[in-house]
Amino acid sequence: MTRRAALWLALLLPWTGPEAGAQPADPPPAAAPAPARPVRATSPKPRVQGSAPRESAEDVALGSHLNANTVAVISGTPGGTYFRMASDLAFVLDGVNDLRVLPVMGKGAGQNAYDLRYLRGIDIAFVRTDSLDQLRRDKRVGNAQSHIAYIARLFNDELHVVAPREITDIRQLAGRKVSFDVRGSGTDVSGRAMFAGLGLTVDAVNVDQPAALAMLERGEIAAMVSVAAKPVAVLAEFQPGDRFHLVDVPFAGGVTESYMPAELTHADYPLLAPEGNAVRTLAVGTILAAYNWPKGSERYSRIARFVDAFFSRYDAFLKAPRHPKWREVNLTAEVADWPRFPAAKDWLEHRSDPAPRVAAAPGEVAQFLAQRRNAGEVDRDQLYQEFLKWRDGRGR
Repeated sequence: MTRRAALWLALLLPWTGPEAGAQPADPPPAAAPAPARPVRATSPKPRVQGSAPRESAEDVALGSHLNANTVAVISGTPGGTYFRMASDLAFVLDGVNDLRVLPVMGKGAGQNAYDLRYLRGIDIAFVRTDSLDQLRRDKRVGNAQSHIAYIARLFNDELHVVAPREITDIRQLAGRKVSFDVRGSGTDVSGRAMFAGLGLTVDAVNVDQPAALAMLERGEIAAMVSVAAKPVAVLAEFQPGDRFHLVDVPFAGGVTESYMPAELTHADYPLLAPEGNAVRTLAVGTILAAYNWPKGSERYSRIARFVDAFFSRYDAFLKAPRHPKWREVNLTAEVADWPRFPAAKDWLEHRSDPAPRVAAAPGEVAQFLAQRRNAGEVDRDQLYQEFLKWRDGRGR
């Protein structure tokens, strides 16, 4: 196996801990993480004993050029939103200032947070606004906030809970088997956290979503959960008949500190959502994040090159055939409690556009709703647009 093949095999293996290919360990306070050694293309080892072929100056120069201009973006599973949007990044930005974007198939936002923090060779990842909380809760992870920074806040991923029609209240799932997609997926992390915030304890299982829907039809689980950008293809294609539906999820309890109210409509899921009445649910923000290399390092320069190309060519993502979720992105939106990657911050500060619109901070929606004590729980989703106006008024 060549060194290049070994490298990409390592990138595709699941994370099993810092020893499984960590980014550089935490440096002393006065020192910066050392850049990873560039990988050069090499010829296969000779079958007979002897010295390896000597590389020409042209070989060395080509290898250095490819490494200096390539960034690896870890995404999600094939067909998913993250995978498709990473492919858009590769197509739109290919060749811009000699840039090459290399999409890497991932397991989703949950595993991506670890891969970005520890896996050598990963520069950028699709993660979520609750990913730093996820890493902070893991006692093995040290000082995650100094190692991961966001480039841009992208769009929202919605919580979907599919269950038999006899389940009319999400609290009926207490103690029953519920699938949260594969281990390490964004659904596994965010979905479990949302259920915990609601004070709802279930018997969680981890199987892929097509298998979970089959188990649901056989009565082997009480519900399947997906936290992804609507409409989720596997759910839109599901044929529930009259047996299954999307369960209403209240915006209440601990979820108000970390998540946002959202809704799923009949237009999103004609076979799962009722006509005329939206299904209430929760949402979590998706973030395009980068490993926080120090300024002046080779890896920082690569990501800065990506930032300039991505921000400068953003209009190209708004046109067909690019994923429609790009149209929901506001590049200037900020994320509470997250540091922004310095090159992205610098790029935006040198623009003449209005000041950034700040994304809702944890607890801000709850603060607004607390002032509307006469508004019952049923009205909370409808109040969200009023909340946006309220927040804008506070900002002014």
